[in-house]
Amino acid sequence: MQRTESQWPMYVSLKKVEKQVGRWIAESWELDQVVPATQPSPEGAKLVGLELHKDERGSYRINLDMDNAMLFIVCDELEDGTWVPTHISADQNVAAGCLEGDTPVLSMLMPDAVACWIEAYITRHGEVEICAHRRKHVDRRNNEGPSSNHNRGQVS
Repeated sequence: MQRTESQWPMYVSLKKVEKQVGRWIAESWELDQVVPATQPSPEGAKLVGLELHKDERGSYRINLDMDNAMLFIVCDELEDGTWVPTHISADQNVAAGCLEGDTPVLSMLMPDAVACWIEAYITRHGEVEICAHRRKHVDRRNNEGPSSNHNRGQVS
């Protein structure tokens, strides 16, 4: 797997950690190492890719504009409870969708080099207008809706 305009392969290794929660010992998984595939593979690391998609540019922009831009490592949980990294995303919506479906996701701060690469991708393919969905019951052009009725609650 070679780095391209829209793909950046990386080696990802995870480690199992045991934490005491009250009287109980809980096992969880954490990122051990994340390195570009141009460097030697750490022991036990899996080659996974960060792939960019044109339809996710708005989400990338939101992520980059935050104080702490993040990468999300999506994992697969095996029958024995082991987590295996499957892919990396810079889209918070992808991570949220995986979590809603009980798919394990780990997060890490985005390295500056990756942020610059994503910024260049957005620049090459154009910015996407980011807008909130308007509430259907409000017609702002005609100043109609619940917040524009100033006589609401008054008895005539």
